[in-house]
Amino acid sequence: MPPRVSEILQTVQSELQATSPTPRVDAEALVMHVCRLDRGGLITHGHRGLTDDQQFRLEILLARRRQGEPIAYLTGVREFWSLEFVVSPATLIPRPETEVLVEKALVHIPRDAEWTIADLGTGCGAIALALAKERPRCDIIATDISPAALEVARSNAVKHSLTNVEFREGNWFEPLADAKPDLIVSNPPYVRANDPHLEQGDVRFEPGQALAAGPEGLDAIRHIALSAREHLNPAARLLFEHGWDQASAIARLLRQLNYRNIVCYPDLGGRDRVTACRL
Repeated sequence: MPPRVSEILQTVQSELQATSPTPRVDAEALVMHVCRLDRGGLITHGHRGLTDDQQFRLEILLARRRQGEPIAYLTGVREFWSLEFVVSPATLIPRPETEVLVEKALVHIPRDAEWTIADLGTGCGAIALALAKERPRCDIIATDISPAALEVARSNAVKHSLTNVEFREGNWFEPLADAKPDLIVSNPPYVRANDPHLEQGDVRFEPGQALAAGPEGLDAIRHIALSAREHLNPAARLLFEHGWDQASAIARLLRQLNYRNIVCYPDLGGRDRVTACRL
């Protein structure tokens, strides 16, 4: 008799106990993915047996998870801003703290605005598409240097039927050409190159160029702040995510570049996470 969903959940959780900080959550995600169930289905179909194919695929995914590979890469999806995004090893995995960037950007964008907004280093498109959904009259330009990341982002735009986003390949501002955005947002690399966390947990499997940014972790932010001055419309704002301990250094940098109205917003854990400013 094949193992039932309820039984296999317990088995997977037990096998992940030693290697995952969230074995129950991981077990549920893997079983839901393999069995094509939602969370309610785990309960209502707990008596259902797994097919041989399902057991085989689950064993492969379980082995990969034991090696530390992120759940989002194993299932191919991650939720962000109440939308399900396709992700791949070519993109960062969207994280809850990045929703603060979307939230604070929306504060500055009137509901009926017809703005041009740039999302630099869009990855899977999470920020750009969340803004596109909330401000459908705005035109979003999403840039990324990675063709593979842009392919994922385009697939997410199609998945959510969001047509007010244009994806452009290139490094930071290069694809904007002469565009003068009314708002620029970015979740750039901001981890110090020698940070030991780069060798731990999920980030070991994420694209390094989207994580590390020089010895202070400020190389990308410095470049964006410098170049944005040539692209921002008068009185337009720049918002970006950064590390919890970088706010003071970033504020000093922005003041040196003649930015004003510099405000830092915390994430849900109370840590400095997003800085907004204007020329």
